[in-house]
Amino acid sequence: MDANERSKHITEGVERSPNRAMYYAMGYTKQDFSNPMIGIANGHSTITPCNSGLQKLADVAIAATKAAGANPQVFGTPTISDGMSMGTEGMKYSLISREVIADCIETCVQGQWMDGCVVIGGCDKNMPGGMIALARTNVPGIYVYGGTIKPGKWKGNDLTIVSAFEAVGQFTAGKMSAEDFEGIERNSCPSTGSCGGMYTANTMSSSFEALGMSLLYSSTMANPDEEKVRSAEESARVLVQAVRNNLKPRDIITRKSIENAVAVIMATGGSTNAVLHYLAIAHAADVDWQIDDYERMRKKVPVICNLKPSGKYVATDLHAAGGIPQVMKILLNAGLLHGDCITITGKTMAEELAHVPDQPRADQDVIMPIEKAIYAQGHLAILKGNLSPEGCVAKITGLKNPVITGPARVFDDEPSAMSAILADKIQAGDVLVLRYLGPKGAPGMPEMLAPTSALIGKGLGESVGLITDGRFSGGTWGMVVGHVAPEAVVGGTIALVQEGDSITIDAHKLLIQLNVSDDELERRRKAWAPPAPKYTCGVLAKFAKLASSASRGAVTD
Repeated sequence: MDANERSKHITEGVERSPNRAMYYAMGYTKQDFSNPMIGIANGHSTITPCNSGLQKLADVAIAATKAAGANPQVFGTPTISDGMSMGTEGMKYSLISREVIADCIETCVQGQWMDGCVVIGGCDKNMPGGMIALARTNVPGIYVYGGTIKPGKWKGNDLTIVSAFEAVGQFTAGKMSAEDFEGIERNSCPSTGSCGGMYTANTMSSSFEALGMSLLYSSTMANPDEEKVRSAEESARVLVQAVRNNLKPRDIITRKSIENAVAVIMATGGSTNAVLHYLAIAHAADVDWQIDDYERMRKKVPVICNLKPSGKYVATDLHAAGGIPQVMKILLNAGLLHGDCITITGKTMAEELAHVPDQPRADQDVIMPIEKAIYAQGHLAILKGNLSPEGCVAKITGLKNPVITGPARVFDDEPSAMSAILADKIQAGDVLVLRYLGPKGAPGMPEMLAPTSALIGKGLGESVGLITDGRFSGGTWGMVVGHVAPEAVVGGTIALVQEGDSITIDAHKLLIQLNVSDDELERRRKAWAPPAPKYTCGVLAKFAKLASSASRGAVTD
């Protein structure tokens, strides 16, 4: 098969003379038309520090593509800063940006008959958006993560963006001085790169190494460091070779490789958002992967990394300790990783990991040996019950007792819940219900980092439950349950909860239950009516019409 098998549809033949004329306008030569066309999907923007350091990676990917005898074709992809839009109407566009990014890449790759694609991204939705596109198009592709931010420092303590969110609760509770509040604000984000803990960006990038779609060690490099540039350069070279070898995403993204990705997510204590995103990636790749598969993986994969938000360290610490390859080698030796999965290099995962030590270094406590696991089982639990018969997601690490039964405090939007928390109207033992925030209901399924961080800042992280049909940031921890499905706007049970109702969250029993009789629920259901759509035109209206349940990944196709 020719390396330009796709692009020759628009470059070869008499009838394609006008096409070639347009290429000549951009400096192409006649000889270039026999070379593969490689898309460089560049997520660079100055919207967010997560993406503001990507141009240098795109530049070296362009140069490496040319040097490898291929033609780079650069196009842009958008991004939304979750950290900046959090707690505002803008956050409704965050999950939607995953679909927009996927659609952008698919449109360019398919519309221009590209032979391969290097996807470069930074903020949270860049990763699943790019991977969904590669899985959809099944055109040879590689993911280049922009890299993590370096940790901030204030009075000897490491900071991440979550430090600033939690400081809001501490400051309003009178537990923090104005000096420390401003010091944390000014120093939480000291460089370019994505949020530093094992939050969503680092979770997804780490899992892409395990999936086989990114180069080893690339996910934990810091954006400002030269090694990140070198890794991007090598990624482009590897991708051109994959094009020549006709190695496609669906050769790599299989049920077994998704199991590898989820094993790493569990082992590192990764983000709840990974549940949603891998359901969507599997859907795009036509792989059978269901929400119950996460619970199956949780039961057999321990948490072996001590990483924020519930642990101590950040991604740069993980990198120094051996990175994701060290984590994978431990899992491989324990029989928890499929070593026969092919990777983008053309080698199997076992071959890629052959050089990695069997055990982590003794002089660090970021990555633990399997026999000294921090938690014996994974941290992302799938709960079911009458409140969520389709299943919802709880992050249960870091909690002394992930069980609570308490009175419901019901809010139909995030701002009113936030106001109640900051005004000290929420007490230990309460269970907050934040609803009409699902894929269709918000629409866009915004993250609840502001209220969960405020609860932690108020000292209520372990004693107050919070359930929502929305999402959580990867930086969230505490007694929180998200992705409740069916969501409120389609008549899910969460829509029927009333103030003061008793709710049970029991992670041990994998139970989320509204303690109200079936007869009473049926009475409430008959009296319930769906609210009018919040948006009638534009992107949000489209998403509300198209989005599936969170239990299916909130996909739009």
